[in-house]
Amino acid sequence: MKIPGVPPAELADLNRAQDRLSFVYLERCVIHRDSNAITATDDKGVVHIPAATLGVLMLGPGTTITQQAMMLLADNGATAVWVGEHGIRYYAHGRSLARSSRLLVAQAAAVSHRDRRLHVARAMYRMRFPGEDTDTLTMQQLRGKEGARVRRCYREHAKRTGITWSQREYDPDDFTSSDPVNQALSAAHACLYGIVHAVVVAIGTAPGLGFVHTGHDRSFVYDIADLYKAEITIPVAFDIAASGSTDIGADTRRAVRDRVHNGAILERCVRDIRNLLLTPRPTGAVDDEWLDVEAGDDTVRLWDDTGPEQASGRNYGGGEVDF
Repeated sequence: MKIPGVPPAELADLNRAQDRLSFVYLERCVIHRDSNAITATDDKGVVHIPAATLGVLMLGPGTTITQQAMMLLADNGATAVWVGEHGIRYYAHGRSLARSSRLLVAQAAAVSHRDRRLHVARAMYRMRFPGEDTDTLTMQQLRGKEGARVRRCYREHAKRTGITWSQREYDPDDFTSSDPVNQALSAAHACLYGIVHAVVVAIGTAPGLGFVHTGHDRSFVYDIADLYKAEITIPVAFDIAASGSTDIGADTRRAVRDRVHNGAILERCVRDIRNLLLTPRPTGAVDDEWLDVEAGDDTVRLWDDTGPEQASGRNYGGGEVDF
């Protein structure tokens, strides 16, 4: 039976994750479709965005999106994320770029096994401490090293920018109650969490299955974001605090945006997650197969406790076709 309408693109024809725009944020507009482009219409006119170039479309307040636009995003492997104003709050997302559950299964298996979970946690800390051996350290020892590293990082940037630094202190329910540098740190980290969260769901992993952090629905997001704070958000926050900004939240968000505008952090984040969860090949190289829409084919298989996975779509009671 022929299904009416334009068929979706083949997986191999879609742009790879690292070749796409990191994200596009829209608010107070109507989002529709024009051929293979997403359109955003407001009182200023219409903007066309090629759907094949989108990694994540962030839908802010006042957006209305049509079914046709959502179909186009799905066909092109783009992720729709519903967010708060300026992308600060994350509310929900559509189907991820992933067509394989390989990363999700690996994540669940590792986090459920004490030794494997510790192995991944040590690998995360090893990424933060280049050249240091973390293979024999306990979680308590790793946390101690991380705490010392973060305090040293704060002191170095305070000295670099001339900022008076005491400690990381903030009230999550009252942004303005802390000093300027702590406000900037909170705003910068929130942006980083949003970026990492988009990557985590886009490649099909679970935000709540963390290795260092636990018990929160964004535990894995915090795990991965911590890999980049010393390089991205902490220096940005001290720069903004030193600039005398009168709108720290907005200026910090723009500074983080400028810091990650080339999309390199997205590719790096994807590769880091893959390397943490999957056993490297003997050569140690990261294969690109999975990057072609977080790969694999679109095949559903059946698990077997005695050996290889079995093909689905077959009646194992004696018939040939099950569906």
